[in-house]
Amino acid sequence: MASYVKYEAFIENLCNKLIDIFGTMDTLKVALGSNAPNVATHSVLTDVTQLTGTGYTAGGGNSQTTSTRTGGTVTLVSVDFVWTATAGDWTAGRYVVYYDDTSTSKNLISYWDYGANFTLLNGETFTVDFGASTATLA
Repeated sequence: MASYVKYEAFIENLCNKLIDIFGTMDTLKVALGSNAPNVATHSVLTDVTQLTGTGYTAGGGNSQTTSTRTGGTVTLVSVDFVWTATAGDWTAGRYVVYYDDTSTSKNLISYWDYGANFTLLNGETFTVDFGASTATLA
């Protein structure tokens, strides 16, 4: 099971209205990274070393996130995302990075650490399974 970790700059960016997780204005995406995230200093997508490989496009994919509020709790729900390695193997992936693609700087929100590098052989798929919810803010 992957561990969820939020970037420290996310809360500041949320309060400064740089990220809109509740409205429909911003597009939230997931990308695959290989370098160890630093939650204190990483704040934008260029801080992430993304995978390279046929079948993966830099910048990742749209998570089609929607949000709901119940009382003082906001819940984000995203559509599972699937990548397929084509025309070769992918190696050294470990992190799924969640970020705001609409913001000029591509502000980071959080990441999931899979605990070890993963390799995809040609034709294999990697699925980001968000489960019942992507994140809950209370």
